[in-house]
Amino acid sequence: MRGTRLLITGRREERLAAVAAEYPGQISFLAGDITSAVFRQQLIDQATAELGGLDLVLAAAGSGAIGTFAESSPETLRDIFEVDFFAPIELLRLALPTLRQGRQPAAVLIGSILGLYPLPLHAEYSSAKAALQGFAQAIRPELAAVDVSLLVAILGPTESEFWENLLTGERPSWSRGRPLSAEATAAAIVRALKHNRHVVKPGWRAKAFARLARYMPRVIELAVRRRQRAARRS
Repeated sequence: MRGTRLLITGRREERLAAVAAEYPGQISFLAGDITSAVFRQQLIDQATAELGGLDLVLAAAGSGAIGTFAESSPETLRDIFEVDFFAPIELLRLALPTLRQGRQPAAVLIGSILGLYPLPLHAEYSSAKAALQGFAQAIRPELAAVDVSLLVAILGPTESEFWENLLTGERPSWSRGRPLSAEATAAAIVRALKHNRHVVKPGWRAKAFARLARYMPRVIELAVRRRQRAARRS
């Protein structure tokens, strides 16, 4: 990946500028709201103008909320789906004409272990990630037909600011665990891209959860119930 030129995006311009300043000439940025169709088009236009094309698109925006469905709202559900589902797939749609002209073009969508097996109080987030992962599976043959690889990174607990930016609620004590570092997560994604894999589950926790979700979902259910009971007693 040496020599790669990147265009990064996010909402906070000062954070993006600080990252870009560490890699002058290699990283540029455009701050904005990824749920905006106008901004997504600006992002693709700038990438095309500055980079001369696209070899990779990585859609990593994420939003979540904690709480019961009964006490949540339609607005929360729609806001999470806008960030976690519609924004990445519509960015990919816009990028495809340019991406198809790239060198070994690929797209990466960031999924979650909760898209494999949802946990209590995470209904909106789990549903959005399940939809994203289903979408990826559905379009993978279509993209393969035009020589575009599609990788889904199914993440477990990962070092990020996700929990500090919840739309509602706070992270439950029973869901807390030691997160995988951002560097280890990125390295796993890069390795998966190099080997042209369809799915990557960085870290042993994500791999273990995925295996349990597939073969022994009852174990997850019982573990969650135990932690919920312990949290209520504390």
